[in-house]
Amino acid sequence: MRFVLKDDFLKKLREISKNYKVFVPVKKDYFHLFQELKDDILPDFSFFNTKLSPKSILFPQSERMFEYSLDKDDPDAYILKEAKKDFSPQIIVGIRPCDAHAFQIVKQNFDTPEYKDPWWTKRYSLTTFIGLACNSPRSSCFCLKVGGGPFSEKGLDAIMYDLGEGFLIKDITDKGRDFLDKIGGDEAKKEHLEKAEKLKKEAEEKIKVDLKIEDLLKRPVLSVFESDIWNSVSFPCITCGICTFLCPTCWCFDIQDEVYGKRGDRIRNWDSCMFPIFTLHASGYNPRGEKFRRVRQRFMHKLKYYPERYKKGIQCSGCGRCIMYCPTNMDIRRIINMLAEEKRNESISSLSCKD
Repeated sequence: MRFVLKDDFLKKLREISKNYKVFVPVKKDYFHLFQELKDDILPDFSFFNTKLSPKSILFPQSERMFEYSLDKDDPDAYILKEAKKDFSPQIIVGIRPCDAHAFQIVKQNFDTPEYKDPWWTKRYSLTTFIGLACNSPRSSCFCLKVGGGPFSEKGLDAIMYDLGEGFLIKDITDKGRDFLDKIGGDEAKKEHLEKAEKLKKEAEEKIKVDLKIEDLLKRPVLSVFESDIWNSVSFPCITCGICTFLCPTCWCFDIQDEVYGKRGDRIRNWDSCMFPIFTLHASGYNPRGEKFRRVRQRFMHKLKYYPERYKKGIQCSGCGRCIMYCPTNMDIRRIINMLAEEKRNESISSLSCKD
């Protein structure tokens, strides 16, 4: 383990960015997001979490999959050709443990024994994940209750601990050791280790929510699907999709063709199960035309379908973004407990939570 002063750390990062694509948290107006480190970019590691998760670094919001020509005189007319993509080695520095855990959840979908997304898996293999332990979880955070934690090392190559004047950095994998060799720094002292351990204990004690996930997982899928609480649960929802857009573990997408003149692109775009058009058939029939069906699908997928299929925990890393930014203050934690306990008469107001 090494200790690096923050000014020295930033200088080394800028040197590394000459040979790697380095993504860092940056303050944008009143929130944070990840951007590639450039000369005019100033990293800001004093944040709770980014508003947008870093999932777009591996899974772009819009991505050109293929291109084609509609020119009949073109010898390659009507032939799909893979569009050029950037597969440079890259490093995500400052990713929170909940978001690193989220990549492991998403990996279950994009990298299976039967099917592999060639672009996601390649980017994943070329990415180094450098975590930043979370000293101050918010009241909306519940990572510790879903298999992670504010200091979790799951899915990380190295993890940084913010000790105030500098970062204590622990390497976890070979990629992490390579990063640490590039960063340099001094060997960690006993007081650094003790301070990090104290911060970890304090951070974990801040996550006090009681989640009855195990009780919910024991319930049969059909009994949860046919629960009579879905109408009341879905009542405040306006199906804006912000919960799925900000969620680091949502992976739904749509594929569209866009044509300009005689050239065309086949593009993959993020989509959301909360949108009415998501399941609209060409015939005009929509199996999820009613709002409660779309809300039910979102929670059933995360809380029942995912663990049933992959024999893992729920499809959630506990980042709390859907709680923080839902315009009607819906709280997935309360809904988990309602489903686990089948509280049919719980009032709609009890679904809301303010940070």
